[in-house]
Amino acid sequence: MLGITPLSAPAFPAVQPRFFDREYLNIVYRTDPEALRAVVPQPLRIDEPLVRFEVMKMNDVTGYGPYTEAGQAVQVVFDGERGEYLHAMYLDSFAATASGREVSAYPKVMGSPKLYADNGALVGTLDYGTLRVATATMGYKHHELDRRTAEAEITVPTFMLKTIPDYDGSLRVQELVRTEITDVVVKAAYTGPARLQLFQHVLAPLADLPVLEVVSASHVITDLTLAPAKPVHNYLEEA
Repeated sequence: MLGITPLSAPAFPAVQPRFFDREYLNIVYRTDPEALRAVVPQPLRIDEPLVRFEVMKMNDVTGYGPYTEAGQAVQVVFDGERGEYLHAMYLDSFAATASGREVSAYPKVMGSPKLYADNGALVGTLDYGTLRVATATMGYKHHELDRRTAEAEITVPTFMLKTIPDYDGSLRVQELVRTEITDVVVKAAYTGPARLQLFQHVLAPLADLPVLEVVSASHVITDLTLAPAKPVHNYLEEA
């Protein structure tokens, strides 16, 4: 990984980060299928209208240090393989935001996510600017979750749309890329009752995928590494 700009002080380090004690709050919910079709690109296919809202507290990341991230991942199928399309990601680290966008294709922007325990609940929040756009709550460590089930939830392949304009404004790159999590060690996993509220914001439109029903929730603590992204579909060649 090379963060080459600015040349004398790169925006992010030239390392393959390893995540230690990465803490997830995951809430899978059912949403409006028409709303999903409006934001998920072909040739990805939607079987069930399910979205995973996640808040991830990166307690220790080589090269980056601690930061927190929140976002939405849509359950999809590509070429017979089930995975997730990363729809939106909000971080409180500029280095992690820049590297995710430039090196891979993560749809990262700056935000203010938090993950913490509060009066018997695990709480995940996301603010954009001064406004709250998401609040998630889950019973704190109510029931242990099978670690293989937890690993399967967080290690599905993920797909992202990479779009880079040329200097004249035309498209230089437009690809669907795939990545996955590797070298996973699940240290703890729990489940319990959960709720999720999304609030309207024009620049952070998480609520455009409304919460119709909470399907499942998990709290997972793990070590892991992100594999490099690889292109799986070229839209410009298709055109």
